[in-house]
Amino acid sequence: MFSKIYSSGIFGFNAYIANVEADVSGGLPTFDIVGLPDTAVKESRNRVRSAIKNCGFTFPVSRITVNLAPAGIQKEGPIYDLPILIAILKASDQLKKNLDDSVFVGEISLNGDIQKVNGLLAMAIEASNRGFRKFFVPKENAAEASVVKGIEIIPVDNVYQVLGYLNGNIEIEPANTLTFETQSIACADFCDVRGQDIPKRALEIAAAGNHNILLIGPPGSGKSMLAKRLPSILPDMTFEESIETTKLHSIAGCLPKNLPLITNRPFRSPHHSVSAASISGGGRIPKPGEVSLAHNGVLFLDEFPEFQRSTIESLRQPIEDGTITISRVAGTLSYPCNFMFVAAMNPCPCGYFGHSIKKCICNENAVRKYLNKISGPLLDRIDIHIEVEPVEFEQLDTDCKEEKSIDIKKRVDAARKIQLERYKEYGISSNSQLTTDMLNKFCILSDDARFIFKAAFDKLGLSARAYDRILKVSRTIADLDNSELIEFDHVAEALQYRSLDRKYWPI
Repeated sequence: MFSKIYSSGIFGFNAYIANVEADVSGGLPTFDIVGLPDTAVKESRNRVRSAIKNCGFTFPVSRITVNLAPAGIQKEGPIYDLPILIAILKASDQLKKNLDDSVFVGEISLNGDIQKVNGLLAMAIEASNRGFRKFFVPKENAAEASVVKGIEIIPVDNVYQVLGYLNGNIEIEPANTLTFETQSIACADFCDVRGQDIPKRALEIAAAGNHNILLIGPPGSGKSMLAKRLPSILPDMTFEESIETTKLHSIAGCLPKNLPLITNRPFRSPHHSVSAASISGGGRIPKPGEVSLAHNGVLFLDEFPEFQRSTIESLRQPIEDGTITISRVAGTLSYPCNFMFVAAMNPCPCGYFGHSIKKCICNENAVRKYLNKISGPLLDRIDIHIEVEPVEFEQLDTDCKEEKSIDIKKRVDAARKIQLERYKEYGISSNSQLTTDMLNKFCILSDDARFIFKAAFDKLGLSARAYDRILKVSRTIADLDNSELIEFDHVAEALQYRSLDRKYWPI
């Protein structure tokens, strides 16, 4: 006999509906799975056979063929265990119910328990869009899938519950729909940072417009400390951003166990030994890398020149485009990666080049070699370059209260709200995403601002890309001032944040 059960799978950033077809017929007893299964899918034969027997059902002593369609897509992982089991029971006439309105996913243990799987949020969205009414999921995944409207999420612990529910013997309450609600996170506060007013201002501008920023200064000046406080002033995520971010983390298998929906912006800080593939994403069927896991959040690279050159250069295209395309034998996949790039570095190997007190022990060639690890094209893609000077004793030995993160965040939120309203018809949310056509429309300079911009462009020899990025930063500074027109002061401040490449890199 023949049966067809609906399941779902992940290919790249999106899910698809998979048809799990089972044919139980006469002949020598065999159990074959076709449809481009990987090793984990092929091993379903042993898990399903044991689970059927241990749950009190009869495993057919027949020729069993299971087809996973569409056959042109590589199937991976144990997510097809449950639909294969249901399809075999239905094909062997041990299950009578019509299941055309239902989707099944889940890994099965040998005793019939159903285990958590990755990528369930994307699957639930696809199932809802395709008009299915019920989605049977592992209980551990229920909260993650319950954010999707228009489909009943049925949480199940084991095969007994699934079959009991399908046969009408037990009732299972569908998972309650999860409401979107941002939550405050415990993180370091800017009020702990003494002095450093200029770097704090630069980080505020970066957060308000989602701009990339480079912090450069001697050891102990506070570069990492400042960067790690950035999450405390980032604007709240929208529901759409939260869904996208959760999908990526779920597909990568790094969604926290007790966090079904990511409501705070990610802050990814990989070690400098990370490979280019880990940053970009990879694998036989490519999975999201660090740039994608930082989507809608921050990617922070501390000790920037210590990263491998190939790793650093792999950031060029993601920073520019907001998406990354990975090509492997199994296919070419694209993942979103619209992140704020934050980097921190010393000015030389010993860290004291240009220091006012401590003497640099590096020779000129060593300094040049160290700085040249950061190429000009990549440096040009970083909107804000800021020097972090050592803090004076008087700034540390004071009872003066520094501004709290919550007060800075209010200004950031106000500026981001202006941007969301301004660009609501253009599908973007921040000034950093402005295209060339949009720059001409939304970045209107006053006469004084245009004069200083032209003078700086000619004197500093800025590139066209640098021109665009300074204009975007000027737009953000104007938004923080609640000014529709970009004035002289806004451009002047933005230009100050593009001077360090002239100070250090000419060496």
